[in-house]
Amino acid sequence: MKFPPTLAVRVTKVEAVTPAIKRFTLMPAEGDALPGFSAGSHVVVHMPDGGRTHRNAYSLLGAAGGSSVYQIAVRRQERSRGGSVYMHEWVKVGDVLQITPPSNLFPIDRLAARHILIAGGIGITPFMSYIRDLSAQTAPYELHYAYRTPEQAAFRDELAMQLGERLHEHDAASGRRLTPRTLLADQPLGTHVYVCGPESLTESVIEAARGLGWPASHVHYERFAAPQPGRPFKVNCARSEREIDVPGDVSLLEALEAAGMDVPSMCRGGVCGRCATDLLEGEAEHRDSYLPAELRSRKIMPCVSRANCERLVLDL
Repeated sequence: MKFPPTLAVRVTKVEAVTPAIKRFTLMPAEGDALPGFSAGSHVVVHMPDGGRTHRNAYSLLGAAGGSSVYQIAVRRQERSRGGSVYMHEWVKVGDVLQITPPSNLFPIDRLAARHILIAGGIGITPFMSYIRDLSAQTAPYELHYAYRTPEQAAFRDELAMQLGERLHEHDAASGRRLTPRTLLADQPLGTHVYVCGPESLTESVIEAARGLGWPASHVHYERFAAPQPGRPFKVNCARSEREIDVPGDVSLLEALEAAGMDVPSMCRGGVCGRCATDLLEGEAEHRDSYLPAELRSRKIMPCVSRANCERLVLDL
């Protein structure tokens, strides 16, 4: 199988940002430079774990542009499928990791007159590069950071020092909840909103903007939903004449990759469309945020979607 090329990086620092979040500083294992990136970019970290390789996407935290250092933050998930546990328990200073070159599915819109950034929990990570970029460009922006308790708010002190009055905190424990409709109701023309966080927050921002008549092109969001378990099934790869078992705790994409099938992917969270595959037979349980209704009987996003039957046939 031909996976996209990877970069070898060495872990030079590991910091506990909160009890559940660690920040990893990465430098090139060979050479003296890493590819440049734009604000909102992510990399996919490859984590060999026994006979299985986890591939998780993480936003780059630092200043955009050329760099010899990358930083990512990893939250240990309560129901981890292995990736976040691997990063928290096994990755140490000096280790070499394989990552993909940066990709950007969540860029800043340079035509916006004003930028409203809305982060929920670990959704703060893409905005760490946003604020450096927007500040350098002297662009008008403000950050709204929603979290359950101050102890769970990653980078809160750093943000307060950098942003001052541009930082608006929404602490649920103190009753200061974010109300998207109120926030978006009085924004001037040309304002764009960007949201990253729990699905409920993202949907509430999208619905509020739609209800207020915001153009869809002015509403930006990033989703990196981890694949959820389901019942096991079989997948038949028609062109390769192979049948593969997909266990309940493994995504369809992971099962195909483990069997050596070449399926391009990027976000691994059902939003970019890169892994969309022709569905020849069977009924899919669609869990993505990309495929339009008219394609859902003919295509599937194997990174997050599964079978709603005993067997799927794919054009692979």
